[in-house]
Amino acid sequence: MSRTLLSSSQLAERINFSSAYINHALRDTIFLQGQHYIRPFGGRKIFYIWEEVEKEMFKVTVQPMMAIPMAKGGICHG
Repeated sequence: MSRTLLSSSQLAERINFSSAYINHALRDTIFLQGQHYIRPFGGRKIFYIWEEVEKEMFKVTVQPMMAIPMAKGGICHG
């Protein structure tokens, strides 16, 4: 099982976000421990799993709009 582990600065270079933004805004909201990143040996250092981050980035984020078409061309957001 081969996984590419990246530090936050290495990940920042790949996805063009700042390292601080990754650590403060994305970690534990979008990136989840155990799935997108690990803390080896229970330490403070964090390694992001590139393959999982890449999957997350390419997920479809647009939800289909729930709308009911009306007779005169309007939409009911029921």
